[in-house]
Amino acid sequence: MNLTGQSAVFGRRKEPHTVIIARGNEIRHFTIRPWLAAFIGSALSAIAIGYLLATSYLVLRDDLIGATTARQARMQQAYEDRISALRAQVDRITSRQLLDQQLMETKVSELLERQSQLSQRHGRLGPILERAESEVGTAPAAADAAAKPDEHADVTGSIAQPAAYSVASLTTNPGAGDTRPFSLWSTRSDPLPSDSAADRADRLFVSINQSLKAIETEQLTRVATLADNAYKSADAITQALQAAGLPVDSDFGKSDAGGPLIPVDGSMIFDSKVKELDEALDALDHLKKEARKLPLANPAPGHSVTSPFGVRTDPILGTAALHSGMDFRAPIGMAAKVTAPGVVVKAGWNGGYGRMVEVDHGNGFATRYGHLSEIDVIVGQKLAAGDVIGKTGSSGRSTGPHLHYEVRHNGEAVDPLRFLTVGKKVEQYL
Repeated sequence: MNLTGQSAVFGRRKEPHTVIIARGNEIRHFTIRPWLAAFIGSALSAIAIGYLLATSYLVLRDDLIGATTARQARMQQAYEDRISALRAQVDRITSRQLLDQQLMETKVSELLERQSQLSQRHGRLGPILERAESEVGTAPAAADAAAKPDEHADVTGSIAQPAAYSVASLTTNPGAGDTRPFSLWSTRSDPLPSDSAADRADRLFVSINQSLKAIETEQLTRVATLADNAYKSADAITQALQAAGLPVDSDFGKSDAGGPLIPVDGSMIFDSKVKELDEALDALDHLKKEARKLPLANPAPGHSVTSPFGVRTDPILGTAALHSGMDFRAPIGMAAKVTAPGVVVKAGWNGGYGRMVEVDHGNGFATRYGHLSEIDVIVGQKLAAGDVIGKTGSSGRSTGPHLHYEVRHNGEAVDPLRFLTVGKKVEQYL
């Protein structure tokens, strides 16, 4: 095979290449243009480069596939780790919400229970407070009570059941704070954003709890104050009766005992205070009943005493004589009233007494009302304190219209002034 041709130099045009093939008697020749030669060379070069690249790819494919697989595995692991972290966070949030809900239900249950207790206490306190108001009244029992005239004001309204809050509505606001108004309110470890719904719910819980606590304290304070005043009133009555030498029930005060009371819970404190108030009211009521049996009232209030009890100059004979009662200036026809409840044992003319009424008050005490112009009761008639027994006059051994009043104990005349003095001291308690 012969190759002929001439290359172009510096702009000279390339000549075509002629290829002559001789085989025996046959001769063939081909003319190859320069651009065709360039094309064939480029194609061969491309095939060679492609072959080399394909060979390199086949050699390095395993490494590339392994790297790609590893990268994809790392990305998948990262995504799985992220998903696990998100799941854990969701679980924590869910657990915290469940715990908050449980705490909320616990708080609401506690508040409802306390509100129920207050309502029950209010129901129990209603009758005993009415009794305390009627027994103790608004009169001061001692000097400190006088300094506080509103001490016995109507306490029923001030210790009424708390109706200002709807506790059940709080269940729609789950959440728990860390202010610890109750012993179970301290389980959250993750702080919530400032002024969150849970924080607002906590503040509402604290406010309601403080309100209920204040009402409980007010109840106990009022009950204790009424009990203290009842005892003071009973002591005042007892001291007044003892100072005058009048009989006092010896059983009063025997229930007093020493030693502090250490209750277990608030319910026991309340029960103890209510029991103490009940005992104080019983003691005061008993003393009042005993004192009301005694002739402590004035038979002629507003009228002056013309002749006291004791030795005096007889108004008729002018000699020394014992005056067994007290004379009150009174016009004829004024109503004469009995000074204590009792039973009429005498009603009629009785010598120097003129028209006289005698009333037995029990425990050896009796009163006499003499010189009456009219008798309006009969023997055996039961009287209440203040009932009219007749009208004043000047019958019997008398120098003018007046009311002769006697107090007798076991048949012996005693000074009525002692009873009138005691009556003045204890009338505010009776």
